[in-house]
Amino acid sequence: MLDQKQKDYYRQEAMKYFNDAKIVLTPEEQENLEFADFGLGEMDQTGLILITYVNTSKVCAKELVLLPGMTCPEHRHPDIGSADGKEETFRCRAGKVFLYVEGEPTADPQAILPKGREKNYTVWHEIILEPGQQYTLNPNTKHWFQGGPEGAIVSEFSTTSRDDMDIFTDPDISR
Repeated sequence: MLDQKQKDYYRQEAMKYFNDAKIVLTPEEQENLEFADFGLGEMDQTGLILITYVNTSKVCAKELVLLPGMTCPEHRHPDIGSADGKEETFRCRAGKVFLYVEGEPTADPQAILPKGREKNYTVWHEIILEPGQQYTLNPNTKHWFQGGPEGAIVSEFSTTSRDDMDIFTDPDISR
């Protein structure tokens, strides 16, 4: 869990990215930024800064900020009862994103794994997203992603988000 000083630091960093990309957030949205450290207390290497614009029973839209090397850990969005898992599209707005999904492993991937957590990353088909590029993930697809050397902003458009139901490869993660 992040303390207030840490939250203030990550809020300032995220706002630099949003301002540079000319993405306007209201004062309320700025105050409501979420800081996901996935219960690990390793935000600089395993973390995510985000704002959720909308999350209804049908659609979800978010902005994700990844500082340089910051990683959203490997996970999947499972089916829940008779409902399909989350389908999501990632669109890079600024910087570069290294996205890894199921498929043929990439010979020389660009991401640098979080120290001490290497064994928890199992999918290695690399997709590099630069501004204006996007990729859609089917439900129940294992994936993870990392901000490039300059960090990144990613817009996420998806079906309903149920973050508390995500299944992570790393057993130490809690959401």
